[in-house]
Amino acid sequence: MPKSAHQDSAEMISALFSYEFVDGGVDYDSLEQIHRCDIHDWVSALESAGLFDDAVVAEIEQAWRSNPKLLLDLLLAEADEMTMRRCLITWAALDRIAPLAQIG
Repeated sequence: MPKSAHQDSAEMISALFSYEFVDGGVDYDSLEQIHRCDIHDWVSALESAGLFDDAVVAEIEQAWRSNPKLLLDLLLAEADEMTMRRCLITWAALDRIAPLAQIG
């Protein structure tokens, strides 16, 4: 089965974004945005980079909207172990409270 554009592009996207994401510490507001699928800024940055054609960007965006943790994983690819743990713990906490936010 052929790889998707998202899989083929993962290393390049990670290199493009991961340093920015963890530079000077993780921005937990960004982490929360990604968790709720507010990924517009990341998709716009991907489009602006000019590395991928529109079809590839659309496929990547769809993959991230279907599973926003894919974006988080790319952003954490170059992170140290402690940063990765903090983000994953925060992500798990967001997973637990997300259903409650939908009710209220």
